[in-house]
Amino acid sequence: MVQMVKLFINGYGNIGRRLATAFNLDEEVDLVGIAKYKADERAKEAISKGYKVFIPPSLEPEFQNNKLEFTGFIEEAIQKSDIVIDASKEGLGFDNKQNFYLPMKKMAIFQGGEDREGKHSVADIIHNSRVNYDKMVGKSYVIQGSCNVSGMGRVIQPLIDQFGDRISRFDVTLIRRWADLEDLSEVKDSIQWDKNPHHQDDVKNFIPNIKLFVDAYKVPSRMMHLHQMYIRFIDKAPTKNDVLEIFSNEFGVAILNSAKGPADIRKKALEMGFMHGDTNMIHIHQELMRSQGDVLKISYSDDQTGMVIPENHLLVQSLFFKRSRKKALSRTDKIFELSKKKKVLQEEFK
Repeated sequence: MVQMVKLFINGYGNIGRRLATAFNLDEEVDLVGIAKYKADERAKEAISKGYKVFIPPSLEPEFQNNKLEFTGFIEEAIQKSDIVIDASKEGLGFDNKQNFYLPMKKMAIFQGGEDREGKHSVADIIHNSRVNYDKMVGKSYVIQGSCNVSGMGRVIQPLIDQFGDRISRFDVTLIRRWADLEDLSEVKDSIQWDKNPHHQDDVKNFIPNIKLFVDAYKVPSRMMHLHQMYIRFIDKAPTKNDVLEIFSNEFGVAILNSAKGPADIRKKALEMGFMHGDTNMIHIHQELMRSQGDVLKISYSDDQTGMVIPENHLLVQSLFFKRSRKKALSRTDKIFELSKKKKVLQEEFK
């Protein structure tokens, strides 16, 4: 008999709608429903897809005036659930935890925009499936790392596993897309820097002893992030071929050679009908990799919002099902077809 988890997705934005699609395909998940905080086109979309929609009581008149059907109120859905993935607007996670998850004793997963420290902290640990998957068992509240943070973990940890103390430090420049494809917000003709990027401290939460320096910039694009990572060694850096061999069998890592930019990859994902146009992985651009003296440079594109969706799926398997990482990766691959996508992309950009 298949064990089922009753899952509620508290929010239906760029992350929430992707989570709903994925978990609705999982035979082990009873999707209680999704939360909507506006009577908008996304609400109509959720209803048209057959999801049970739950709203705050204050929104009832607006839903009725717009003739939008809803199943009930958010509090009721949380009460019915075993676990909640909080995909609400950034900053609401803390209020949701205080008002609902703690009093009802419900497990919850928060997204990367929520606080880990200070008076508005929602959890004290950040999940990265490549680094600390096994440490999630027994936790009630966990933050799923952002796409940039998740991507860094997928690259950094295999290098640490292979080269260990030979690495003296990592320097990373995050070249971030300004907005997602489906966002209506303006993409400004500017480069915007982050004076104090949170990504550095977030990575140190799950790789505490790492010597890491991160810069972050937003550029006028909607087509993925690009990371430039410089790894400094205390002796001669490994060869390009040695490094590519390390990543050849890594889950959620594709090695590409002929893409001219992240837009090429995104367009191919859309053309091939990938779910939401996402690859859900990082893509190492081997033609940009360099090994010179004591420095190794790796450039890879990071599938922005799509990156964290399989990570959330893996996290549910750890928190609720207490499944081994090997088995969890197999189940996540079945839902997201990451191995298939990787093969398609590597063949296309060989």
